[in-house]
Amino acid sequence: MLKIGEFIYPWGSGHYSRMMRLNAVLGDHIKEKFEVHFSSKDHVYHKLLEKFPNHKDQIHEILMPTPIDGKFGPSITLSLLNFLLPVEKNPPLVKQVTSYLRQEGKLYDEQKFDLVINDGDMGSNIIAKNRNVPSLFITNQFRPKLYKSRSYFYPALVYVSKQIAKASRILVADSPPPYTMCEYNLNFTDDVKEKVTYVGHFTSVNIEKKPTSDLEKLIENSEFGYWMRTGNKSTNDGTGQRYEDVFCQNEMKNEKRIISHAKNDLRINSVLGRDGGKYSISDALEKKIDWIQIDIGFLSEQEKETVLNFCKYAVVNGSHTVMGEILGGKAKPIIGIPIYDEHTNNIRWAEEKNLGILAVNTKQVIESISRIKDNYTKFEENLADFSKNFVPNGAENAAKIAASILEEKK
Repeated sequence: MLKIGEFIYPWGSGHYSRMMRLNAVLGDHIKEKFEVHFSSKDHVYHKLLEKFPNHKDQIHEILMPTPIDGKFGPSITLSLLNFLLPVEKNPPLVKQVTSYLRQEGKLYDEQKFDLVINDGDMGSNIIAKNRNVPSLFITNQFRPKLYKSRSYFYPALVYVSKQIAKASRILVADSPPPYTMCEYNLNFTDDVKEKVTYVGHFTSVNIEKKPTSDLEKLIENSEFGYWMRTGNKSTNDGTGQRYEDVFCQNEMKNEKRIISHAKNDLRINSVLGRDGGKYSISDALEKKIDWIQIDIGFLSEQEKETVLNFCKYAVVNGSHTVMGEILGGKAKPIIGIPIYDEHTNNIRWAEEKNLGILAVNTKQVIESISRIKDNYTKFEENLADFSKNFVPNGAENAAKIAASILEEKK
């Protein structure tokens, strides 16, 4: 039986989403019997346990080093301190790296992988190369463009890109140029370009049709914005705080919005009426409440599809996976409020192509809403062209490459 290792970096949710979509189609292309072993930590590790309850022996907790959470995304100060010192129960980074590489190396030796697929975990590239195991590295970053305030990160970016380059193949989860949304986050060096394949976005999902939910019924025939909170805790909370600052402004009194919190917590679900009252979604539907804001902890795939179909625009933090789903899959304009330089690069690219607008403060967010509404036809035209050239089947293309590599090994 073939053995495949999937190593998923646990910072944010995009790595997990991509790998689950890839994992779902591997069996369509790999004809021999195979077994997958997953490795990650924190929320991704627990998601894997929930998703595959009958295969817990194939799910491994590997303590991959991640940045230290701050108030709005990673704390640069604490993360730098953690390089040599313990911070918030995190051992010094040097010790973490040594320990995690040792853990992964042990797993390689135990399982004798025929192929490894790494999404964000560059350490596994190093081990795969040292053990002569073919490896695929799925990414939307190589050497991101940095802004002046972050120029001191450049040596770290060079180091990381050199570890990424150790993969057998680099699969970019984006459309080929000139429609590459993450273009400013790549900047491939000449020595790796022959390894690179633009496989497309991992957005193709078959949604099982279920009865229309009360939320879907409530938002029918409404014009609203879709405000997405995504990512790990600090990114999610930081994004939420920025949204709340916007909602407090007078200009937002009549602007309908749906806020998805990306938290599986039913207590979040509520409807704010124009009368100032707070209702459950079912009560709001039954009483035909004229709503202004809907908070939802976690949207089902069908509900997300409906919300994206009906919304006028979407407000995001610049996450690559999310932007692909909205700009390419649904052809809806975005307003991007970035947390990291990576986000800024994605949003700036979209703004240059007139697919959305970059907003870094409350005033700019409100101005962006007006600008999109006033120029909606122009945005629609640009989005139609982008969507026409959008490649959504990255998971299938990556699976074909994985199958091809395993076939070559015979």
